[in-house]
Amino acid sequence: MSLRAIGSSTLSFGLVSIPVKLYSATESSTQLSFNLLHKECGSRLKQQYTCPKDGKLVPREEMVKGYEFAKDQYVTFTAEELKALEETSTQTIDIVEFVPGDKIDSIYFDKPYYLGADKGGDKSYRLLVQAMAESGRVALGRYAARGKQYLVMLRPTSDGRLVMQQLHYADEVRASKEVPIADGEVRADELKLALQLIDQIAHETFSPSVYEDDVKKRTLEQIERKIQGHEIAVSPEAPRAEIIDLMAALKASLEQKAAATERKPPKRAEAADKPAQKSKAKS
Repeated sequence: MSLRAIGSSTLSFGLVSIPVKLYSATESSTQLSFNLLHKECGSRLKQQYTCPKDGKLVPREEMVKGYEFAKDQYVTFTAEELKALEETSTQTIDIVEFVPGDKIDSIYFDKPYYLGADKGGDKSYRLLVQAMAESGRVALGRYAARGKQYLVMLRPTSDGRLVMQQLHYADEVRASKEVPIADGEVRADELKLALQLIDQIAHETFSPSVYEDDVKKRTLEQIERKIQGHEIAVSPEAPRAEIIDLMAALKASLEQKAAATERKPPKRAEAADKPAQKSKAKS
């Protein structure tokens, strides 16, 4: 089933303009959500706003938006003034520069979109994708939509398409230096064992289909139990991690992994074997 476009735009760099369509690349609606209900009657609760000064409920028509410029001091704006502050939605993706793809830290990545060629843009679209793929570079640009200006990165996929990745601005990403780490020295024998543990569970490719949301799956099963009138079994709290000898932990991890590998092949191997089994059955 083909994806449904959520919008159209024009991809522009230099004097080249390519009409494109936008498609959501991810699905966020699959996340489970729970509603707040009144415990006594089971009715869903409504959100209301109360003024902390006089304790009265404030209807929406009496609300205004304000910006806090100092502690408990606000400057207010009318709907027309807020509209004037919004970025004009040009629906144009303006490419500013091309940079090596490995120079952009993934911590800047936000929501991804697919870009597909719109009517009249097929040839120029394919040309840009191939040129970017051969250059090993990605494009950085600006995209104005929904009253905002977004910093975006465009990259080619292995199957000849473009992904537009919204990026966080520099002031939206916290510096890693703010995370405290203790001083210490890694011993050579510890590093050797850690590398062995990595090698035991290392693969050369990423297969996302191997992984699934176990928590969501378990939650849906428990919800179904509640619907059928059964009680949910409360899981015991997980034991707190204890600080133990690092070398002993690494050795135990290696032994545990080796034993598990002997008992049962990993999921990735099982998934890889299935097509072969099917083709063998057909022959």
